[in-house]
Amino acid sequence: MAKKTADALKIIDKMVADDPEQRELIEQATLNCRVAQLIHDARTAAGLTQAQLAKLIGTSQPTIARLENADYEGHSLSMLQRIAAGLHRPLQISFGPSEEHMRTA
Repeated sequence: MAKKTADALKIIDKMVADDPEQRELIEQATLNCRVAQLIHDARTAAGLTQAQLAKLIGTSQPTIARLENADYEGHSLSMLQRIAAGLHRPLQISFGPSEEHMRTA
């Protein structure tokens, strides 16, 4: 008998199994969520409101709100660079481990 779990990630993993389309959708949603959270965290650590950050980088408060929304899919490198410059922080981008590495880990 399989052991029950309340871990959402394990449940999703079991539901998706080896469906590459579903895996890609989950990976994209996870990335969007991470980027949104990083923007929010950097802005709040700088003690800025969305409107203040928007003014610093020459955009609007609703644009910052969209960028901080986990469902937003339009993050661009140029906008991330503008945010980093406005916050006087370096932008760091890296590649993670391969899917094969993740499956065998």
